[in-house]
Amino acid sequence: MLHLTISQGDGTPIYAQLVQQIKTLIATGRLKPDGELPSVRQLAQQLVINPNTVVRTYRELETEGLVYKKRGAGTFVSAEVTPYTEEVCREILGKRLDVLIVEGINMGFDKTQLINLLQDRWKALEQTKQEEEGD
Repeated sequence: MLHLTISQGDGTPIYAQLVQQIKTLIATGRLKPDGELPSVRQLAQQLVINPNTVVRTYRELETEGLVYKKRGAGTFVSAEVTPYTEEVCREILGKRLDVLIVEGINMGFDKTQLINLLQDRWKALEQTKQEEEGD
């Protein structure tokens, strides 16, 4: 099962959030070449979103050459995709963290509070993942 999250309030369309997360999973090697993605219905149910959003997500990824469809079999990761290096991953995450840190500071959080929040969110995501795997 893919561990994806959506944020209703961040202003980015849901399909674009999913495209970015799946791209990252592919690029970092977490999704392997020729690995199958969840069906449209499965992913829509998992995220409690409209199936058309998942269709749009997969179509966008297919247009970019990151996935391919096998008629009647599903959607799969393209074999030609090259994973990001650790350095590139750090750069991508660093930029995202910069935005979150600035937002936190603007909301009045100090360094300790931001670190504690990160740790709390990490624990919550781990717990959610364990619950999903237990089902």
